[in-house]
Amino acid sequence: MTKQKLFVATVILVAVCGMRAKAQSLPDLFPFPNGSGLLQNHNIFNQPISLTGAFFQSLGTNGRSCSTCHRAAEGFGISAAEVNRRFVLTGGTDPIFRTNDGSNCDQNIDVSTLGGRLKAFSLLITRGLIRIALSTPVGAQFTVTGVQNPYGCGSTQTLSMYRRPLPSTNLRFLSTVMWDGRESSPQTGTQKITFATNPGDLLADLAHQAIDATTGHAQGAVPTAAQVQDIVNFEMALTTAQGYDYIAGSLNSGGATGGPVAIASVPFYVGINDPLGNDQPGTTFNPAIFNLFSAWAQQSGFGGVQDLRRASIARGEALFNTTPINITGVAGLNDVLGVASISGTCGTCHSTPNVGNHSFPLPINIGVGDTTSPLDVSYLPVFTVTNNATGEVKTTTDPGRALVTGLWADVGKVKGPILRGLAGRAPYFHNGSALTLDDVITFYNKRFTIGLTPQNRRDLVAFLSSL
Repeated sequence: MTKQKLFVATVILVAVCGMRAKAQSLPDLFPFPNGSGLLQNHNIFNQPISLTGAFFQSLGTNGRSCSTCHRAAEGFGISAAEVNRRFVLTGGTDPIFRTNDGSNCDQNIDVSTLGGRLKAFSLLITRGLIRIALSTPVGAQFTVTGVQNPYGCGSTQTLSMYRRPLPSTNLRFLSTVMWDGRESSPQTGTQKITFATNPGDLLADLAHQAIDATTGHAQGAVPTAAQVQDIVNFEMALTTAQGYDYIAGSLNSGGATGGPVAIASVPFYVGINDPLGNDQPGTTFNPAIFNLFSAWAQQSGFGGVQDLRRASIARGEALFNTTPINITGVAGLNDVLGVASISGTCGTCHSTPNVGNHSFPLPINIGVGDTTSPLDVSYLPVFTVTNNATGEVKTTTDPGRALVTGLWADVGKVKGPILRGLAGRAPYFHNGSALTLDDVITFYNKRFTIGLTPQNRRDLVAFLSSL
């Protein structure tokens, strides 16, 4: 750790300790250190972020609140490193360590000893994964014919998947709620998010999700309407981004527009800048998804350490926007469009300007959950699913959206997340298979044979860690 980094971390630690004594609010733009710099959360009303509302209250029976899995220091998500620290500090008794969904399985486990808890919660500690139990929908086009789960929970009726909690910030830009969209689906009594019905649909879905989280994760009764509204209002007022890089300095200086404040004024509607024809006003797709650091690319005289880092971030942004990707074998794209190969870029799937999720509902399978993934997924269960009509068999570590819709074509599909605040919430992908941002780049480089050079990889990691 450099002296500058150590100093910043020490200052923040002292400030956090002092703030905890009050525990009433978090100063707007309060900086939290992570591996590459400082992350900041912003209240769009330019007020301190209250820590006393329903979001932070235990509304269930197991001690959990929304903030148990949505931490300000991790951009209102969680990181495996922070969960591990909580385990060490509490001996695995923090409310996040509950067997209803925090443990690898809820059967045949022993959490009466420290060693037992370490084993039972290993996926939460090492990968930041919560166990999601879902059943195959009635009338599904497939049958789960086999489960190989190293942790138990091998039922073919109620399936145990392991997924990362998504951040509860920057929510204005969502085109679907949850990795599999189950909180934005008529099959579950929620609303599909559309151009015509947004933002009312999003607000209704977030309210439904708050109820489900309270009754499920927190094992409580249905919260009151006032509590639900308070949670939704709190979430919708938040924006989050990396605000400071240890080397490049402030990410909104020198003409750059990084940090969380600018996010509040980013234009958005469902389908904005969609390359697949779902932009309702018919705006031409612009592949330059991000322009946060384009000013740094125009500066001359690079040579100092700070300037070199800024140049790397700017190059990474340009690579994200322009690197050609031959998209093949992606369920939800190639099959739906009826083309074997699509000439695209990162923006084909990460289309929302300066945010990076897809602006229109787009469940796809790029192979993150496949047993053939370029990354290690050996810690995950393997499900065998059989097509009821054709007898075709697939294996996957997570059936994804198919457990919502029952459609064979949806096996393995999940959405892409919002990319802001990435540095604070490792590991990555829905199953935590990318421990670092470099692992994320490794996945794409191998999966789509992009041919990135070592310098390209470094620049892309510098850019992604600045979001």
